[in-house]
Amino acid sequence: MNRGRSTFLTVWLILGYTFLYAPIILMMIYSFNASRLATVWGGFSTRWYGELLHNQMVIDAAVLSLKIAAVSASVATVLGTLGGIALARFGRFRGRLLFSGMITAPLVMPDVITGLSLLLLFVAMEEAIGWPEGRGMVTIMIAHITFCMAYVAVIIQSRLTQIDEALEEAAMDLGSRPFRVMLDITLPLLAPAMISGWLLAFTLSLDDLVIATFTSGPGATTLPMVIFSKVKLGITPDINALATVIIIVVTVVVVTGTVILNRISYRRLVESQRALAET
Repeated sequence: MNRGRSTFLTVWLILGYTFLYAPIILMMIYSFNASRLATVWGGFSTRWYGELLHNQMVIDAAVLSLKIAAVSASVATVLGTLGGIALARFGRFRGRLLFSGMITAPLVMPDVITGLSLLLLFVAMEEAIGWPEGRGMVTIMIAHITFCMAYVAVIIQSRLTQIDEALEEAAMDLGSRPFRVMLDITLPLLAPAMISGWLLAFTLSLDDLVIATFTSGPGATTLPMVIFSKVKLGITPDINALATVIIIVVTVVVVTGTVILNRISYRRLVESQRALAET
């Protein structure tokens, strides 16, 4: 019975992974297609990767997307961490329900609505105070920080509920001030969640198309916008090569983050075992 159930689950697992990853693998294979037709195999070639290196529009868009993703993820991690700490550690305060709702609203808000509302906000601000002048990298960053911050805050809040508050209370009983407790106790324990939040925010920002379309202007074209404009004219092998490069970049970032998280967890385990041995 158990063996039959295990076989059934294994088959479903294989089918699930095949459904998820077979199209990606097929696309990566066809990125080495020598033919101009994306669906007709004409032999192995790295021609389209070479053409990507000489496509200044794609390079500029990739650099812009990486800049926006790095800055947006960093700022969103800081603000989301503060928001998550406020929700998890400050207990009940006046306006908490409204604050919590405003933090998590971008999670359920459709991208079209978020992008349209931010566009109207930027236009109104430009008419009222003259900033921002037009739309470009800064407005895209602000938009990405807005919705990425919500994901980070949820991750931080979830992590804080698993941390024993007795550690912070013990530090304060020994004379540490709240700010020092935050630096020495809370933030080190939150480090894995902050890294996870940064990686998630980086990926979301790098992948965003809808909100960036609303909040961008002339001269600020991100990589997803370039891909979407090229796909509308038909799928070509250089699109497959570009998508493969993006997958490799995201994979490297995720693997690097995972290695860092594992090292932090291992170091913490060693320190805990050492502390137990000394006691």
